[in-house]
Amino acid sequence: MTDALKVDSDLIRELAKLLEETGLSEIEIGEGAQHVRIAREAVGASPAAAPAPVPTLVPTPEVAAVAADEDSGEIDASHPGAVTSPMVGTLYVAPDPGSPPFITPGEQVSEGDTLFIIEAMKTMNPVRAPRAGTVKRVLASNETPVEFGEVLAIIE
Repeated sequence: MTDALKVDSDLIRELAKLLEETGLSEIEIGEGAQHVRIAREAVGASPAAAPAPVPTLVPTPEVAAVAADEDSGEIDASHPGAVTSPMVGTLYVAPDPGSPPFITPGEQVSEGDTLFIIEAMKTMNPVRAPRAGTVKRVLASNETPVEFGEVLAIIE
């Protein structure tokens, strides 16, 4: 005897909206024997590109120079231009090995532009610009672990 799966289309729409708002690539919830998993491909990804590459870049000399020039004081998440990590994971500054970083200091970004990728539980999740502006500082390094709420960059 099998239980019929009851599809709650409102729940699916709500979860899909949550994915869009947070920039996550998938979400799964469950109760008892029933589970719902919603996943989406990254914008511009093709089905052949589904397995996400693992970037192996080091920060560019430009990024390191700006970090050295700025004061070495801690930037906290309350800074108005702070871009913080939405999750715990491993941070990557470029889409794949050999590619330039998503952002560099002095560069203009638009709201929604990808700034970094955070790998969490073998899933690549983009970190998107919360607003348009100029990248003032990049505080994150390639292939480093990041914590929830950690400041990754400053956009003014």
